[in-house]
Amino acid sequence: MAASPARERSASSGLLSIGQVLARLTPEFPELTSSKLRFLEVQGIVSPSRTESGYRKFSSSDIERLRLGLTLQRDHYLPLSVIREQLDEAEANGESTALVPPPSIAPAARRYRRAELLSAAGAGPQLLNDAISTGVIVAQEYYSEATVTLLRGLVALDRHGIEPRHLRSLRQGAEREVALIESAMSSLLRRTDATSRAKASEMAPTLAAKIDEVRSLFVKDAIERLLS
Repeated sequence: MAASPARERSASSGLLSIGQVLARLTPEFPELTSSKLRFLEVQGIVSPSRTESGYRKFSSSDIERLRLGLTLQRDHYLPLSVIREQLDEAEANGESTALVPPPSIAPAARRYRRAELLSAAGAGPQLLNDAISTGVIVAQEYYSEATVTLLRGLVALDRHGIEPRHLRSLRQGAEREVALIESAMSSLLRRTDATSRAKASEMAPTLAAKIDEVRSLFVKDAIERLLS
């Protein structure tokens, strides 16, 4: 018999869903996605519990393992197998919550609050508001270097009368390109083994680069026809 909603809510009290985990960790790790969370589970970095309906539920210790594991991967380029061993050893010694990664061998990516973002990009508040309202930029508490670069580009285009609303189709086009990549990798994404996930992680950027190359050629050809 299927578990009742009330029973599942009681069983998962105090635990977080995948969406809640992403909301908590993506400000610090913007590249984290639900697919990567599942991949990290396959790799043994985290082992969330499951409800009777099969939904993943993450505890506070799961969140701590994820935060530490992602930090070691980002700042120290450690293989996931090594990260898993370090986390397991620390946890076995009762030190998981006290484990502090060594000083980074690379500077940590800077995060920008709204005012800092505007200052770094040389943008006015209205331009950022327009970019957010049209979906060109996603509103966040902290913004990445990539958002600074994007907003600088919007500032430059705005000087020529190209506003964020004119670029909404570019954002939508990017989403369609991701859908193409997802379709091309569908057989890999259906698998949960580490090898398939690793292949998907390698293939996605390659396909994105090829799509970008083709799109650039299309734009170049159109500009040549415009100026001819």
